[in-house]
Amino acid sequence: MRVVGRTAVAIAASLERQLHAGGTAAGAALPPVRQLAGRLRVSPATVAAAYKQLRARGLVAGRGRRGTRVVSGPPPPSATAVPRAAIPLGTMDLASGNPDPAFLPPLDPALRMAGSAHVLYGAPGLDRGLARFAAAEFEADGIAARAMAVVSGALDGIERVLREYLRAGDRVAVEDPSFPGILDLISASGWVPAPVAIDDEGLVPEAAAEALGRGCRAVIVTPRAQNPTGAALTADRAQLLRRTLHRFPEVALIENDYVGPVAGARAVTLRGGGEAPWAVIRSTSKFLGPDLRVALLAGDEVTVARVNGRQALGARWVSHLLQRLALALWSDPSSGRRCARAADIYTARRTALRAALSARGIPSRGQSGFNVWVPVANESQVVRAMGDRGWAVAPGERFRLRSAPAIRITTATLDPSDADRLAGDLADALRPRPAAPA
Repeated sequence: MRVVGRTAVAIAASLERQLHAGGTAAGAALPPVRQLAGRLRVSPATVAAAYKQLRARGLVAGRGRRGTRVVSGPPPPSATAVPRAAIPLGTMDLASGNPDPAFLPPLDPALRMAGSAHVLYGAPGLDRGLARFAAAEFEADGIAARAMAVVSGALDGIERVLREYLRAGDRVAVEDPSFPGILDLISASGWVPAPVAIDDEGLVPEAAAEALGRGCRAVIVTPRAQNPTGAALTADRAQLLRRTLHRFPEVALIENDYVGPVAGARAVTLRGGGEAPWAVIRSTSKFLGPDLRVALLAGDEVTVARVNGRQALGARWVSHLLQRLALALWSDPSSGRRCARAADIYTARRTALRAALSARGIPSRGQSGFNVWVPVANESQVVRAMGDRGWAVAPGERFRLRSAPAIRITTATLDPSDADRLAGDLADALRPRPAAPA
C-alpha cells in the first residue's frame, strides 16, 4: 500500500483513495501507526489522527492488538434491479422487482385532495392526518404506534435507526439471502453483515441465536414478502424468535415491512415486551407507488426521538405535499379493496409459476410477495440461457452471503397463462448440456 502525505488530512485522503481503488479486502490491516509514521517522516500522532478520520468515515475500525483494519470498501453499484436499458426489446422483465403499475392508484384525484396549503418552518415533521391514519393501521396489526416518524422510504428508515445505535465495525444480523440494498447500506456505512439462515417462515431461531451471540448490535427482519425468498413469519416462528431476542436486550430490532398490505400474508411482529430498542418500518412504495418516497416508522420512544432529532438537523422533514398525497391515496375508501385485489392477483401469479415449476420437479420458494427464488447450480449460465429465451431474471449472487446459488424471478407482472412456458424454458435452461467435442 503506497501512502503519501505530510498532514493527517493528506494521509487520510491517500489511504481513502487506495481503499476506493480496490484491491484491499475487508479485514486487511493498515500499517502500524509508528511504522507508517517512520516511512512518511511524520509524528505518530499525525498518523493516528489520519486513522481516526478513516474510522469516522466508517472505512476502518480499531481492533485492539490486531491493529486498525479495513471494515468495508466503497459501496458497490446497486444491482437491486436490472436497468431497463439493459433489457432487450421483447424480453419480459422478471428481474426488476417492481410492482405492477396497474395496481397503483391514480394520482390525479389524490393530488387535488392533497391541497395546496404551504407548510412553513416550525411545523411538526409528521403530518397529523397521516399520523392518525398510520397509527390506526399499525395498531390494527398489533404494533404499538405511540411514537412515530415519517421517513423517505424503507431503506432511509433502516439507515436512520442503525446510525443511532451502531459504530463503525459493529455487526448487523441480516437474513441470508437478503435484499442487496440492505447489504450495500451496511457495507458502505462501515458495519459488518452477519448472515442468518432463513426458511419459509423467516429467520431460523438457532441461526439467529448464534449470530446474536457473536455480538450483533442490531437485527433486520422482513416479516413478510422477504426479498428474494418470499418468506413470511408465522405466529409460531415469531414466538420462538421473541424468546431468542429476549436473551439479547441490547440488540436493536428493525422490522422492514416494505410491501405492506399487498404482500399476500398478514402482518406478524417480533416486538414483545422489554426495553430493547425497536422500529417497524412500513413503506408505501409497493402499494401506493415507489416515487412517493414515504414510509412510516413506529418504535420505542427513545428510538423515534433519536430518528426525528437527527432528521431535523439534516433533511429537516419529508415533504408535507408527499405526506398529504400518501394520506389521500391510502385513506381513500377504495384503497382497501384495491390492495386486497392486488394481493390476491400477486398471489395467483406467484402460485401459478411455483405450480408449473413443481410439475417439472423444480423446487422453489415464495410464500408471499412478488418473487420466486429458484435454486440453481450456475447462476450466470441460467440467467444467460433465460435471456436467450426472452426472459430477464435476476442472478442471486448479489442477494447471498453464505446461502446457495439461485435466481430470483419477479412474478408481479407475470400473466399466469405464461407461467407454464416460463417453467418449461427454465427446465430447459437447467438441463445439463453435453460437453463440446474436443
